Amino acid sequence: MKEITRRKFIATATLATGFALAVEPISAEVITTDAKKLVAGAVKIPVKDGEIPAYRAVPATGSNFPIVLVLQEIFGVHEHIQDVTRRFAKLGYLAIAPELFVRQGDVSKLSSIDEIRPIVAKVPDAQVLSDLDATVNWAVKSAKGNANKLAVTGFCWGGRITWLYAAHNPQVKAGVAWYGRLVGDATELQPKYPIDIASKLTVPVLGLYGGKDTGIPLDTVEQMRVGLARRRHRLKESSSKSEIIVYPDAPHAFFADYRPSYREREAKEGWKRLLAWFKEQGV
Repeated sequence: MKEITRRKFIATATLATGFALAVEPISAEVITTDAKKLVAGAVKIPVKDGEIPAYRAVPATGSNFPIVLVLQEIFGVHEHIQDVTRRFAKLGYLAIAPELFVRQGDVSKLSSIDEIRPIVAKVPDAQVLSDLDATVNWAVKSAKGNANKLAVTGFCWGGRITWLYAAHNPQVKAGVAWYGRLVGDATELQPKYPIDIASKLTVPVLGLYGGKDTGIPLDTVEQMRVGLARRRHRLKESSSKSEIIVYPDAPHAFFADYRPSYREREAKEGWKRLLAWFKEQGV
């Protein structure tokens, strides 16, 4: 994508309306959170090469809100991610979900995950981390956010990024990674995986994983947890006090209430753990 086209795309990009095409039909168990007593909707975040769209939800009254970055799945900032931000806002948080694939394409309009994967593969980690820094800056300067109370949570693709952003930005007070990939082959665009930053992590991250996740083998979860590969990768030796919880009977995407993978018991338990983790870390 040529730079001028890329800039034009960023300037005109908008958030998804409804659910991503690739995830339809939507499960009857889908959770819908209203926006009563909230300010919720699309905003523009200034970044290095223009603006990116984001979904913001925050209580309608008050200020100095704790900030939660909500990081998207492979399907982008569609209705499920937007709903999660509203759930946080109902609890008193300023929750923001920036659209982190926007330069590479609009994944919400693609009909299958096989069409989406090549788009996501082109997203550089450096770009993502920079955009998240810009989102935090916007939250503090333009949206009444408290820089001293910053948390991050992400799902699937966003779960991996949660670990990486916690390592990138020591101002983060707490992170919760939902079934994010931990081990992989380094590339120019994605040079590191969570296993590579585990020993240096200072931010407490809670990892929530499924024992029946066919995409994230349990041996990689164990590798992250105790560092079977190399001594310096031992999560237990880092100063972050991070933890990993595995739900034995849960598949991948067990929190995604709009999909057949949803597991109500594990999803509710994971959400309770997330809120307790944030509170424990002062967010």
